[in-house]
Amino acid sequence: MAKRSGLGRGLGALIGETMGEVHIEDNASALRELDVKDIHPNPNQPRKVFDEEQLDELAESIAAQGLLQPIVVREYNGAYQIVAGERRYQASIRAGMRTVPALVRDVSDDEVLALALVENLQRTDLNPLEAARGYKALLENNGLTHEEVARVLGKSRSAISNSLRLLDLPEEVQDMVIQGKLTAGHARAILAVEGDEGRIALANKVVAEGLSVRQTEILGPLFFVKNEAEPPRRNKTPESYGDAARRLRNALGAKVRVHSVRGKNKVEIEFGDEDDLEALVARMIGE
Repeated sequence: MAKRSGLGRGLGALIGETMGEVHIEDNASALRELDVKDIHPNPNQPRKVFDEEQLDELAESIAAQGLLQPIVVREYNGAYQIVAGERRYQASIRAGMRTVPALVRDVSDDEVLALALVENLQRTDLNPLEAARGYKALLENNGLTHEEVARVLGKSRSAISNSLRLLDLPEEVQDMVIQGKLTAGHARAILAVEGDEGRIALANKVVAEGLSVRQTEILGPLFFVKNEAEPPRRNKTPESYGDAARRLRNALGAKVRVHSVRGKNKVEIEFGDEDDLEALVARMIGE
């Protein structure tokens, strides 16, 4: 059984403290000015793709006005690891900042992932696959249920479950979602198709023709790829059956088959008319 961390119970308060709109002038005594060289991103950060244009715009704002909202870090391996605010950190580096204001918090490994996920969901939209992978990590690393993750993140249970289903898509289709070629709605419609082959084919058609979610839903049944069942293998007829058939043919002077039908072994003797039948019976009983 997965180890339960108690994450769901205390995270709400930590989120409120860490993720709220904290501004430098309001919390000067709690802030540290840290060298950017001493700060390292969290390798388990759920967001893997940052919009380059948005980063440049944020960097321009920081260069002009400074970083008005601090990042959140924790002490880690003699340096600092980002808990929340990697986007602001990356933009600060682009803006040429040598130091950034940071709130240092005592946060466990379990809480780091949850807080990073919450921040991204609240401030900048994760793509659907990044969100799904984040939910999965919360479930697997902390032993939480779908309902507990939903409560911690302020989502409905069905939203969490539907998001996790996207991880059942073939990698090729997942990449289309990450690249923004398919929406989460398209992805869920594609999931209605059974089998990776059909899902990939439908996804390619949606992207190529710019189809809507509704059109994708309508087309779904047409991309059902039925795996044709292999014809049942015939069991090899034992050599003794053939030998018995030959001996009976010689003894009775008639066509004889010895074989199995639906699990039952049979001897079939062919005759032409009533006279042939009488002759067969006579030979069989020795008259």
